[in-house]
Amino acid sequence: MPAPTDTLLGPVSWQRMRNAIDKVQARLERATFALEKAGIPYAVIGGNAVAAWVSRIDESVVRNTKDVDFLLRRSDLPSAKQALEEAGFLHRTVSVLGGGAIDLFLDGPGAQARDALHIIFAGEKIAESNLEPAPDVDEIDQRVDGFRLIDLDALVRMKLTSFRRKDQVHLLDMISIGQIDEAWLDRVPPSLRGRLQELLDDPEG
Repeated sequence: MPAPTDTLLGPVSWQRMRNAIDKVQARLERATFALEKAGIPYAVIGGNAVAAWVSRIDESVVRNTKDVDFLLRRSDLPSAKQALEEAGFLHRTVSVLGGGAIDLFLDGPGAQARDALHIIFAGEKIAESNLEPAPDVDEIDQRVDGFRLIDLDALVRMKLTSFRRKDQVHLLDMISIGQIDEAWLDRVPPSLRGRLQELLDDPEG
């Protein structure tokens, strides 16, 4: 009798790996095009924003991500919902562990949460325990290849606020290429300086 994992594994394939990356990029491009067309302010955040920033210094540090994260103003959610649903996304509000809810846009019928756009609302705390609220959508660096990229200072604040393992890894990547250093301790709010100092003191994790 085959091991349970045998029925779950597909063949090892560079094409399958490329397909996974391409799907994330296509999802990001479809969503940003829809929001741009509708004139809705937004910013690309999360892993894609980190990749965009670190690639400007060292492409070898870029990490692939399955997440497509956007910053929106809550007041713009109705118009964003219309624009994104016209682009093939389906809005859902999903309860999260520990209370609260997050807004997702699934990539079509039958898609799972990992195949979705994840929405963070500007000026709000993602969780009550967060030390700082999310930045505003106006805190962008520039339009990059047709999309609005979150400003580096705002991105660093968001990563320090969430401070999950993957956020710490993203910040350590920035530290490793000199994008973040000791001078940044004066650029982040006092509430987040201890977390940044912790990473600066132990950049190898």
